[in-house]
Amino acid sequence: MNDVSNPLVAVSACTKQLGLHPFHIVGDKYVRAVVEGAGALPLVVPALAALTDTQTLLASIDGLLLTGSPSNIEPRHYHGEPSAPGTLHDPARDASNLPLINAALQASVPLLAICRGFQELNVALGGSLHQCVHEVGRYADHREPTDQPVEVQYAARQALLVQPGGLLEAMGLPARMQVNSIHGQGIDRLAERLRVEALAPDGLIEAVSAIDARAFALGVQFHPEWQVRSHPHYLTIFQAFGAACRQRAAQR
Repeated sequence: MNDVSNPLVAVSACTKQLGLHPFHIVGDKYVRAVVEGAGALPLVVPALAALTDTQTLLASIDGLLLTGSPSNIEPRHYHGEPSAPGTLHDPARDASNLPLINAALQASVPLLAICRGFQELNVALGGSLHQCVHEVGRYADHREPTDQPVEVQYAARQALLVQPGGLLEAMGLPARMQVNSIHGQGIDRLAERLRVEALAPDGLIEAVSAIDARAFALGVQFHPEWQVRSHPHYLTIFQAFGAACRQRAAQR
């Protein structure tokens, strides 16, 4: 019998070579936010697409969290130009997450997608990306100051303009709030199945929801997992995700 009070959330992993051995890894802040923000139990899912039965996985979980990452989606997945030399990619993660997103939406699994996960959501549903937002003339530089401490990099320094009538407004979030900004890529062409939930002041899409989803399905370009208990608006997002996961656990 499922524990409705402690739903199970799958957390997508990245791959990384450490010394002589490949690893599947997840940032501490993501799994902590699942526990402290969503009130759920995190389950790290390795990027092993060929060895994973997607339907069995989705039937066993109550939510899916797609994390941020130092890597970027390979541009071939959205018919983009080749990446600049030195761009970090994670083909195993692409192969796992892009088909998993569509399957999760079809199975009505609550979904929260953050940063790279947000971009994966758009690409999986047919959208495209700007590979270097700061090189697109109409947009600001959304990258973090790399020469500053992590607390400064993740500080809430960008306005988020919540659009009316959507999921974020329904959560009770204000029309304008401050969030962090730590990304070099961003949405170019929005997938047709996605709705704009929030914008940056320069017009860049910062949050989306899936129009046809039968369960919670939200993507955000910023990082609400960062010190989630200390930021009320970030906590609101994770609590809404956790509530959706508990609802699924009760149904399962």
